Amino acid sequence: MKSNLVSYLCLFIVVVSTFSCQNRPKEVLNRKQMERVLYDVYVAEAIMETDYQHFNTPEKKEAYINEVFRIHHITQAQWDTSLSWYSDRIDLYLKMNDSVKSMLQRARIDIDTRLSAQQAQQYTDPSLFQPSYIPKTFAFSMPSPRNGFRFQLDSTDIGEKITDDHFTFTFSVIGIPPAYHPRFSSLLALHYADTTLYQRLDITENKTYSMAGSKFIENDTLSQIQGFLHLQDTTILGLQIRLYNIFLGNKELAQDTVLQLQDNSGEREQLLLKEPIRMNDSDSL
Repeated sequence: MKSNLVSYLCLFIVVVSTFSCQNRPKEVLNRKQMERVLYDVYVAEAIMETDYQHFNTPEKKEAYINEVFRIHHITQAQWDTSLSWYSDRIDLYLKMNDSVKSMLQRARIDIDTRLSAQQAQQYTDPSLFQPSYIPKTFAFSMPSPRNGFRFQLDSTDIGEKITDDHFTFTFSVIGIPPAYHPRFSSLLALHYADTTLYQRLDITENKTYSMAGSKFIENDTLSQIQGFLHLQDTTILGLQIRLYNIFLGNKELAQDTVLQLQDNSGEREQLLLKEPIRMNDSDSL
């Protein structure tokens, strides 16, 4: 009899919980949506607390939070209504809050691990190397901070670095905060005897980027490669950005590097490919 009573109570709790969730108003975000927004709101608040100089007025802080809402396609009113609804259901709110904090903790551990690996390597300013030098990692907060780096490969360098007909320039980015739009770009210029092709990427989020090239086009041979990664933002937010797995060479080797990155992180990195474009007058190498 006691066992049956316990079973009935458990069933009653499940039914009540299900009924409560089904009665969630349409204007209230579901739990997964709430967790995603809450995650980015927590990150945004932490950024504003540590970068007071950049967010020194209530208007700037409000605009930053509103940008988070815009990215998630919600309004301030929807957020307030949803937050109020979940707050009235304290058990559900606490579970949701704990889930978000766990995600933040995992993300922090992952970033700290990667940054520690970078800091363990001896840093040398890329400008002290030959023009063809391409660093494997780069941090904008390193000693003698710079806005990025550039490189230039002549025909001899190309022959040493690229043994296949096709190659790629690949790099991964971490440290770009949510709802933050740095003026951050990369450009690759491929010089042939009669033609120059330009490929440009605007770097807007944390992922792996790639630009492909060929040593031969229409009976023309590649004679020089120029490239750069440039960050115009010099605020404290920009200093958090890191580059890693920077690589220029045969496509097969680049794919192996990306697959290794996926295995280590447990997440599938997305490659962003851009078609060749002409460089704007405002761009420079």
